[in-house]
Amino acid sequence: MINELVKKISDLNAPVVVGLDPMLSYIPEHILKAAYEEFGETLEGAGEAIWQYNKGIVDAIYDLIPAVKPQIAMYEQFGIPGLVAFNKTCEYCKEKGLVIIGDIKRGDIGSTSGAYATGHLGKVQVGSRSFSGFCEDFVTVNPYLGTDGVKPFVDVCKEENKGIFVLVKTSNPSSGEFQDRLVDGTPLYELVARKVVEWGEACMGDVYSNVGCVVGATYPEQGKKLRKLMPHTYILVPGYGAQGGKASDLVDYFNEDGLGAIVNSSRGIITAYKQDKYAAFGEKNYADASRQAVIDMIEDITGALAGK
Repeated sequence: MINELVKKISDLNAPVVVGLDPMLSYIPEHILKAAYEEFGETLEGAGEAIWQYNKGIVDAIYDLIPAVKPQIAMYEQFGIPGLVAFNKTCEYCKEKGLVIIGDIKRGDIGSTSGAYATGHLGKVQVGSRSFSGFCEDFVTVNPYLGTDGVKPFVDVCKEENKGIFVLVKTSNPSSGEFQDRLVDGTPLYELVARKVVEWGEACMGDVYSNVGCVVGATYPEQGKKLRKLMPHTYILVPGYGAQGGKASDLVDYFNEDGLGAIVNSSRGIITAYKQDKYAAFGEKNYADASRQAVIDMIEDITGALAGK
């Protein structure tokens, strides 16, 4: 799967992924009104509004980008109707030819970890038939239970040609409380990075591994160091835009081939119409505002890489 992602990034010259992380407060009034008229002010109404909002954005941007990253918690808060919206969103993105990175941040042990991996990346057996619970191509994985928590995902990745992105150095302000702690003089995030390389050697694509990592845009010095430690590991980079990460800070996350990283923006894209820069589009044309925000993001990042 990493080969497919890399090809799409190269073909589009767009090392970006759009985070589909909807909140009801992001959704234009006309979409909410239509959903509530049909389903009432219910969880079903919320799920329908989320789905229609996502569909509009995907229709506007799918030809520009290689991948999307739906954050499952934003859907789970609405219970089963929210998960239905998550699944419909993933299936629609798949129809549009997009790579889907499920931001699920799972991490458990043994059969539980295996069940997460099966549900999101693999196939579950029901009698004589097998089914895919969801249709993601990659998922995010929390490594802090060790190899017991990650190996089941790697095993499914090898079986299904799928991939994972393992949390190494996250973008949030308090990440250093644990991730920066020294263990025998080495930061914990660096020890995790070394394990990511080890796990990835068992699941290689042509150049890069199907086992990638997450390194936040808000920590460029650590990102530069980690890039050197993990030359064949693809880096998923959250924190661009709304969290303060700048394109100029991210050039060292990429290898000399111009590949090796994919940068995420969520609010900066899906709520673009609320920003002063794109306000002229108006609420009705929220998806057109998102399209322009994607174009601007791609130009920002590729421009910074051109000057590397």
